[in-house]
Amino acid sequence: MKTAEIAQRYLDYFEKKGHTIVPSASLVTDDPALLFTVAGMVPFIPYLSGDVPPPYPRAADVQKCIRTNDIEEVGKTPRHGTFFQMLGNWSFGDYFKDGAIAFAWDFLTGAESEGGLGFDPKDLWVTVYEEDDEARELWLKHSTLPDERIQRLGKDTNYWSTGLPGPAGPCSEIFFDRGPAYGIDGGPATDDDRYVEIWNLVFMQYEIADVRSKYDFTIVGELPNKNIDTGMGLERVAFIKQGVDNMYETDQVRPVLDKAVELSRKTYGADHEDDVRFRVIADHVRSSLMLLSDGVTPSNDGRGYILRRLMRRAIRSMRLLGVDGPSFAELFAASRDAMKEAYPIVETDYARLSQYALAEEATFLRTLAAGSELLDESVALTKTTGGAQLSGAQAFLLHDTYGFPIDLTLEIVEEAGLTVDRGAFDTLMQEQRERAKADARSRKGQLADTSVYRDFRAQGETVFTGYTELETGSRVLGILVGGASVDRATQGQIAEVILAETALYAESGGQVADKGVIVGPGYELEVLDVQKPVPGLVSHTVEVTTGEVAVGEAATTVVDAANRRAAQQAHSATHLVHAALRDTLGRSATQAGSLNRAGYLRFDFSWGQALSSETRTEIEEIANNAVRDNLEVTTRIMSLDEAKAAGAMALFGEKYGETVRMVDIGGPWSRELCAGTHVGSSAEVGLINLIGESSVGASNRRVEALVGQDAFRELAAERAIVSQLTSSLKTPRDQLATRVAELAASLKAAEKRIAQFEARALADRLPQLVSAAVSAGPVQVVAEALGAAASADDVRSLALQVRDRLGADTASVVALGAVVGERPVVIVATSEPARAAGAKAGVFAKTAAAALGGGGGGRDDVAQGGGTDAAALPMALEAIRTAAGGL
Repeated sequence: MKTAEIAQRYLDYFEKKGHTIVPSASLVTDDPALLFTVAGMVPFIPYLSGDVPPPYPRAADVQKCIRTNDIEEVGKTPRHGTFFQMLGNWSFGDYFKDGAIAFAWDFLTGAESEGGLGFDPKDLWVTVYEEDDEARELWLKHSTLPDERIQRLGKDTNYWSTGLPGPAGPCSEIFFDRGPAYGIDGGPATDDDRYVEIWNLVFMQYEIADVRSKYDFTIVGELPNKNIDTGMGLERVAFIKQGVDNMYETDQVRPVLDKAVELSRKTYGADHEDDVRFRVIADHVRSSLMLLSDGVTPSNDGRGYILRRLMRRAIRSMRLLGVDGPSFAELFAASRDAMKEAYPIVETDYARLSQYALAEEATFLRTLAAGSELLDESVALTKTTGGAQLSGAQAFLLHDTYGFPIDLTLEIVEEAGLTVDRGAFDTLMQEQRERAKADARSRKGQLADTSVYRDFRAQGETVFTGYTELETGSRVLGILVGGASVDRATQGQIAEVILAETALYAESGGQVADKGVIVGPGYELEVLDVQKPVPGLVSHTVEVTTGEVAVGEAATTVVDAANRRAAQQAHSATHLVHAALRDTLGRSATQAGSLNRAGYLRFDFSWGQALSSETRTEIEEIANNAVRDNLEVTTRIMSLDEAKAAGAMALFGEKYGETVRMVDIGGPWSRELCAGTHVGSSAEVGLINLIGESSVGASNRRVEALVGQDAFRELAAERAIVSQLTSSLKTPRDQLATRVAELAASLKAAEKRIAQFEARALADRLPQLVSAAVSAGPVQVVAEALGAAASADDVRSLALQVRDRLGADTASVVALGAVVGERPVVIVATSEPARAAGAKAGVFAKTAAAALGGGGGGRDDVAQGGGTDAAALPMALEAIRTAAGGL
């Protein structure tokens, strides 16, 4: 039974049982405590917590998930995968334990011919929370399980909570027994791999508080609406139903594994270590493909870092299998073909997805080449000094700074006959993990408790009238001060105000929040920010500038019309720039992020190289031609499927409901799903002036533009500069660029001649400096100030010449100070006899730097120090004389 068929059977079954079928949410979640959707429940948290009224009493879905906390286990166990799919059925105050248990047993053991999965009851075990007698009795009622195959377990396995105050409850897990060939008898209580958990039923029935740990808390009472949250692992069910040993051999994953086998020319099943690598590749390539399809791109932080790590682990595993060259073209294509039935976007958008994958592979292969050179140097140095072990710090540097995997370091070092100080490396790695955990704890600790908005959201969604109105009368539903609900806010206080209706736009879709005021009887509030703390609810952060505002009072939102107009110009201009980019570069240049505020836009898009000045001009011209043509801007409300069928662009990372707003500019030329505010026709944008283009990642570029009056002011300022230059240089405007280039070339030539004169002047001082040598302790010391110098390299060259002129047999310390670019520099050079007497250039350089207010160091034979206090040069040189005399 194919994976996609299992998923469809599940949805069909629960649809017949009255469940609303909900499409999978994105892998990218807007929960600030999470990077990804890590569990099937994440999209439903607002409904389960009661913060947002559920739109349906019961639902079912197949949710995409990414979880990397067990990444080291991937490939080693039959069930650990970084990308997985959770089959879930949900009840929001509707059915409870009885219904959930009955549904689960019926679907699992129902005949395949009738839409079930056809599991043999003799292969199934169940666990319940040790104190949940009700769940145990219901299993005996609805199933044919004997008493001994319903095991009671403790809180650590069979009780669900988030570890925070809020909903919690016992759970019941269903396991499949793979048979005695896979482990010991005794059921799930043995915690043996023989028993594979396939389904978890969470009975969310209690409210907890005083949370001391995930399993230590106080139950304060039952929830008013008891919820059901279930999750069945699709990959786990698939490998059981397909008769294979693990999830990596299922139909959605195995093709990538087979392609890796083909490319490596090795045999799967012949070597345990190689088998783990094959499975890692299969899992990580699929996970990377799915993350890319949801708009994540490789980077050095956040979600992008996780994606980059997955890709690089796959490349590393291919290398350890003997494949040193590119392989992603074949591997990602294999994953595309395996996943396209379930997720058609991986095929329809494959050109864009593969562009990121191939660019990341090429970058990392270059990194590996550079890391190999550094490692070779470190190995050679270790051997030269008679060492047998590469330091853990050097191995960690290669790993952390250059992205060079530790197992490759171990492999190469072992081939050279050396070892790595793995203990020191592991210590450094652990310290890094602790820092990362501390950062995650800090981020989690900063989360706001959204339950404070629950009662307000229960009164309905905030109605946004700002598409057609700039003033809207309403009433105050609630006031928050310091995160707590209060009945009023007084003059001078900062508060959050919740209204039933508002004309003020809440920040979303790249468009910043409106500016404006809220006024009512005897009070005025300056609006500082407008946000949506929970879906469907708008909160206004305000300062009470006059009077006091109380819950229940009338309120009128007044939008700053000039700011809104300029923001609308910028947002519509963003759509025009996007369309112009796609006209110029092709359909693969899709939006990766944007920011629109009054008079300014920033637009990120997928593209792997810098735009030429000619291309930038073309994009700017196309966008401004659209402004000139006064294209009609229209908006329509329709279903998501209708909008996609009409060719509307759905932007990655954005979350859409079943009903969406489609914005057209010039009909299908620019057609996007967008909830932002826009001008009535393109001519109202006024002017678009592209002011910058830069890189924001290996495969992402950014353009910035000024819009409307701000664009005009920028061009007027540039015109004034050009006018001033033409007047000063007495050159016509069309010849100005040539004239400036000539002047720049003349200046560069003059600077070069001056530098030559200065270097010659320094060299002319060589005899005088040699004759200035004086005895200090066991060495001859030259410590002189040179005045100004063109570069530190000139000073270094002169110091080495003085040392050489004094003779190789002379114990000499040469310290020359100079001012380079207004900053003091001291170069110290020592001869071999001086070093034998204890004179180390690096130590002297640090001594001088301390006097100069800076830092320094270097090798024993030559070193450099510097600082900020040029007037202290004589003192710094005297400190070197004193130190040399004390040797």
